[in-house]
Amino acid sequence: MTLASPTRIALAGIGKIPRDQHIPHIAASPDFELAAAVTGHAAPDGVPGFKTIDEMMAAMPDVQAISICTPPRGRLPLIQQALDHGLDVMIEKPPAATLSEAQAFARAAEQAGKVLFATWHSREAAAVEPARQWLATRTIRRVAVNWKEDVRVWHPGQAWIWEPGIGVFDPGINALSVITRILPRPLLLDAAELRFPSNRDAPIAADLDFTDTAGVPVRVEFDFDQTGPQTWDVDVETDDGHLKLSMGASQMAVDGTPVDVGDEPEYARLYRRFAECLRDRVSDVDLSPFVHVNDAFLLGRRVTVGEFSE
Repeated sequence: MTLASPTRIALAGIGKIPRDQHIPHIAASPDFELAAAVTGHAAPDGVPGFKTIDEMMAAMPDVQAISICTPPRGRLPLIQQALDHGLDVMIEKPPAATLSEAQAFARAAEQAGKVLFATWHSREAAAVEPARQWLATRTIRRVAVNWKEDVRVWHPGQAWIWEPGIGVFDPGINALSVITRILPRPLLLDAAELRFPSNRDAPIAADLDFTDTAGVPVRVEFDFDQTGPQTWDVDVETDDGHLKLSMGASQMAVDGTPVDVGDEPEYARLYRRFAECLRDRVSDVDLSPFVHVNDAFLLGRRVTVGEFSE
């Protein structure tokens, strides 16, 4: 069910992901109309740009919501400003630089009586819900996650990706968002190794060993320096077959046989979910993937590796 009329939404932060994903999917959605941009750079074609939310709302008080796509550090003042103007808020992943800041978002939205949607775009991949349903009726024996990509391809020249607490966990948190959705029980981190380039403040690779609350082992391997073919796989061994998610959970196979899960884009699903939240006036703020990242930095053994260069 669509909203009664399109919500006039603004975008804050106009970088690669907003241009590649948010802008075209807002344009294709019956539920939203892109009304403005808050950016220090060029606004999208045909959309007025403003330096701050205050400036935007002074000029365009009919804006109703905002999708925040800025780098994660320092989002709280931006979100508080949006809430003070009565805007509902959607935020890109990762939600914040720290868990305490992300928790503050949720409290601020609740106190303001506004909708907050903390998104995990990989949870909207086509195979995630079919995988969750398939696993719900089976006994899981082990899980292996390999999420390995080349930072030079996906984040060329982006200094913020190497700020403390991010690095390989920017893509890695996508994998954590998938497994915390499809697996039936909570995960507990047992050990972690974080590999830091000698010239960077964030890890370029990480290995995490979890068990779920029933003792099932879950091995997670992240790498931000994988050249050649990119790998975004989740393998789950059960008492009744082997489930494999590949290509970022957009594809699914059982015992090697592909399963048709459709091909609806992740961001189309995200904006449909935001529309549902607005219609029902409910927030959606699950911070469990971010909690696991925090645990990795708490328990992780730091290993220094060679310098990283573009």
